[in-house]
Amino acid sequence: MQLESHGALLNAIVYVAAGAGPHPVVILLHGFPGNEKNLDLAQAIRRAGWDVLYFDYRGSWGSPGDFSFTHCIEDTQAAIAYVRDPINSKKIRADATRVVLIGHSMGGFMANFAGAQDAKVEAVGMISAANLGGMESWANESGHDATLEYVAASLKAEGMAPLAGCTPESLAKEIEAHFKEWNFVDSAAKLSTRPVLVVTSDDGLAGENDAFVKALKKTGSTKLTAVHMPTDHSYSDHRIALETAVLQWLAAM
Repeated sequence: MQLESHGALLNAIVYVAAGAGPHPVVILLHGFPGNEKNLDLAQAIRRAGWDVLYFDYRGSWGSPGDFSFTHCIEDTQAAIAYVRDPINSKKIRADATRVVLIGHSMGGFMANFAGAQDAKVEAVGMISAANLGGMESWANESGHDATLEYVAASLKAEGMAPLAGCTPESLAKEIEAHFKEWNFVDSAAKLSTRPVLVVTSDDGLAGENDAFVKALKKTGSTKLTAVHMPTDHSYSDHRIALETAVLQWLAAM
């Protein structure tokens, strides 16, 4: 299908659960640039009775438009609006009142940010979430300063080929301009009353996620699930364990 967002029609797939429904919905958000799409998770979540909406942000993987982190935020919000539209929810047999965001890497940031801005989002799942606003997380192990040049080089190393309308430098400048409002640790208070899943691995991002978990605990949250797995950023040898953690969390709602 195609998902409309700010005049662009994004490439998207809806995995519709069996049965008449209405089914609760997971919006599955990929990372930067999105080589790991986690579509095995989509199928597992569908088997558990949930609809799953997956899409490619503007300017990524053939979706029209220019890629930027701001556009990713807007596209995530457009996906939520799509599910809540009565015509669409009827078409995919969805319960528009039960929308959960789950994201990997940059998608984890998107899930956190969009969920914090939208109190009607039921729950937020973050898998090795990348904190776009945590400038210290851009420093390497030797303590390199998080300069524009370094951030741009880090983004370039992730692979820019699937992205259009941007450069490593333009994205680095966007991060610099928004790093204060994009620190996902600051979302803890807004997410304190909702179920939150934080999954981390040995990929160098656990520190920022642990800081968010600590901040969430300080709010008195009783709906936090935190899991660490000794694996890489794509959970290459822990895919079944990752599916199990996500499904158990969803089942507890």
